[in-house]
Amino acid sequence: MRTLTFLSACITIAVNVHADWPRLRGAMGDAKAEGSLPTTWSDTENLQWKASLPGPGSSSPIIVGDKVFITCWSGYADGTSDDMSKMVRHLICISKIDGKILWDKIVPAVQPEDFANGMLMEHGYASSTPVSDGTSVFVFFGKTGALAFDMQGKQLWQTSVGTHSNRKGWGSASSPILYKDTLIVTAYDEGGAMVALDKKTGAQVWRAPSEGLNTVYSTPLISGEDLILPVASEVWGLNPDSGKLRWYATYSMGGNVSPGVTVADGTLFVTGGYPTAGTAAIKLGGKGDLTATGTLWSINSASYIPTPIYHEGHLYVINDAGFAMCIEAKTGKEIYRERVMENSNSGGGGGRRGGGKPFYASPVLVGGNLYAPSRKNGVFVIAAKPIYQQIAKNTFASDSSQMNGTPAVDANRLYLRSDKALYCIGQ
Repeated sequence: MRTLTFLSACITIAVNVHADWPRLRGAMGDAKAEGSLPTTWSDTENLQWKASLPGPGSSSPIIVGDKVFITCWSGYADGTSDDMSKMVRHLICISKIDGKILWDKIVPAVQPEDFANGMLMEHGYASSTPVSDGTSVFVFFGKTGALAFDMQGKQLWQTSVGTHSNRKGWGSASSPILYKDTLIVTAYDEGGAMVALDKKTGAQVWRAPSEGLNTVYSTPLISGEDLILPVASEVWGLNPDSGKLRWYATYSMGGNVSPGVTVADGTLFVTGGYPTAGTAAIKLGGKGDLTATGTLWSINSASYIPTPIYHEGHLYVINDAGFAMCIEAKTGKEIYRERVMENSNSGGGGGRRGGGKPFYASPVLVGGNLYAPSRKNGVFVIAAKPIYQQIAKNTFASDSSQMNGTPAVDANRLYLRSDKALYCIGQ
């Protein structure tokens, strides 16, 4: 009995000492984690637990202590109802140890919502990843607003950031981030502005309106003293205390900006854009227009949706079209570009949870390997080195639903979300 008690205590300590993953792409927003993960899994191999979800979503799980948080939606355009008035969103708290649902907070959608059609249904109504400071969990539910909950699921506040829709009706997808005592929300679709809210009360601290925020789906990044956000044809460096512009740089990429920026060694890497797309490197430092003085290189190769990872002098990504790309960070030279799967665009973006592009989720880097979920064809494991090597492709035979969310990592465990379930993978 003493041995079992001791082992139980050791397991609990091991779970608790692992670093949190409190926001999209981890604590630093770089999608990197220490640890060792299995490279193969299935319904019967290396699956620690599976938690069924009440509805679909494209948001990512976050990890805080011994809890995992995830959002989804139900009641409308989820296969159960065509009545928009029944739509609700969920913030779900799951035990990291065994996958049991600890609580499920349901938030009715502010009406009217955008109609479930076209490109909106490529990602849906739960695309923004939660963020936590360790004592509260914050979510952004579009026209329903930003909300805060304590760790036991008590709602602390709810603040509207706008109820408008842009002309495309594609909804919103940018995730909130924390800075000091504020929650920063990119409410481009709902309010045409970035908004900072007091994280304790939900009161507005500052609001930075701009037409340039239209068609921005990217989550901003705090780097040094700057709040960095890519927009159509530009990237901005804002003062996170006031929302005022400090610097900007222009490039030839168009709108519909989805990937986040990557920062390493004093250089900003930005990619995306439509119909013109590309990747650029910009040296950080200075004020005003950095286009001429800061642009190091610019190329046509791009990732329209997934965000690249910087690792040992290279940028790695499996882009939305299903190509694994490696770019030399100093020069912009494309080291390789390999197709990892055939383009499975069966839905053309027109139906509810349609086919669309084969990759939406961004990869994560653990133990020298990239883990990149495709939407319908499994999770690919690729070596993060400048020679292309596909190590494995893993699927769950019991789940054919889409995987649109970027994984979360807790040392030797990987957390994957599909439209149906949250999975914990580990040896």
